Amino acid sequence: MMDLQWVRENSEEVQKVAKLKGLDFEVEELLEADAERRKLLGQVEELRRHRNMLAEGIATAMREGRALDAKSLKDTGRLTGKQLGELEPRLAQLEANLQRLLLAAPNVISPDTPMGSSDAHNVEVGRWGEPQEFSFTPLDHIELGERHDLVDLARGAKTAGSRSYYLKGAGVLLHRAVQQLAVDRLLATGFTLLEVPVMARVSAFQQTGFFPAGEDQVYALESEDLRLTGTSEVALVNYYSGEVLELTEPIRLAAASACFRSEAGSAGRDTRGLYRVHQFAKVEQVVICKAELETAELMLQEITRHATELLQLLELPYRIMGVCVGDMSAKTYKQFDLETWMPGRGAYGETHSSSLLLDYQARRAGIRYRDEDGNLRFAYTLNNTAVASPRILIPLLENHQQEDGSILIPEALRPYMNGVERLVAKSN
Repeated sequence: MMDLQWVRENSEEVQKVAKLKGLDFEVEELLEADAERRKLLGQVEELRRHRNMLAEGIATAMREGRALDAKSLKDTGRLTGKQLGELEPRLAQLEANLQRLLLAAPNVISPDTPMGSSDAHNVEVGRWGEPQEFSFTPLDHIELGERHDLVDLARGAKTAGSRSYYLKGAGVLLHRAVQQLAVDRLLATGFTLLEVPVMARVSAFQQTGFFPAGEDQVYALESEDLRLTGTSEVALVNYYSGEVLELTEPIRLAAASACFRSEAGSAGRDTRGLYRVHQFAKVEQVVICKAELETAELMLQEITRHATELLQLLELPYRIMGVCVGDMSAKTYKQFDLETWMPGRGAYGETHSSSLLLDYQARRAGIRYRDEDGNLRFAYTLNNTAVASPRILIPLLENHQQEDGSILIPEALRPYMNGVERLVAKSN
């Protein structure tokens, strides 16, 4: 959420960013709602002051035995109370409407954010490894999964509908292995690991900037004020909601959790295989730091580096993409995506994302700290997908397949796979 005073003073910039992000947001509507609320608030506050003065006058008149004066003041007080009774509900409505509009206001963007309207305009800023040229016709992850009995899409659809799956045997072990490798590396770099709720209140989604814009991506629990989370970022950020923190050092939090996404609006996109599914698992990083841009930029580099180092351990070619403004969400100030080479697609596919949000989330969630002068300030927050599975299994299987049909296990994963060095299909 943006600071209202800042929006008043920078309304043109806010509107420009909203347009660049492709958001249906009119800053003028917010400013008009704000002006109407402030006008009515002034009237209500004046009536409240008058009511308090009347109460004091009545008490004084009663003590001094001036019954007629007390009665006159009470009559005036009743009139004032009636006016307040009419205006206060209206003020509450205006405040709720202003809050609704303010929640829709977009975050600003960094000066180095690329311009563009979609992911086609994202800019490559780095890469590691090169796609290999196979001496044989490679299989995609679905064919490999079936041949090695790692995944069963048909029974997944039978049980839970489209975009559902079963992982089996070594497929499950790989799924868990990449998560545990990511967790172990984060623990080694000072992250605190949490087991988090995968259900959260609507307010928790609002406080992290996922609502109102992303409500169609979330599964609702009928008759409950709860939703299934699509990332543990919701729970990790809300862990400190409404608190004043000690931020001499950035707070680093991590979680490995099941995640759920409805994929509304993605009909016909990546429907085959494990790329875009309704249920998956993520190891998430969240950092909370002082509202210092230099510190936040260093944290963004750090959490992105954790993801790139993992991909290197998995021996997977990737590229780092600077995300353009039109491919960003409303809450994002700066973002990098990591795209990993997927031979079955003949292209890079997104597997990780790193975002810096400034104080956008902390302002909503009420996460503050005291600066060196003792002043309360809203913190900055960042997040990164350390790894998401089963999507990561796509490049893992496809890039490491061999001509004899086997699949090599990267050395870093072997301790988590009971020492297995390669997967050999039963038919082989």
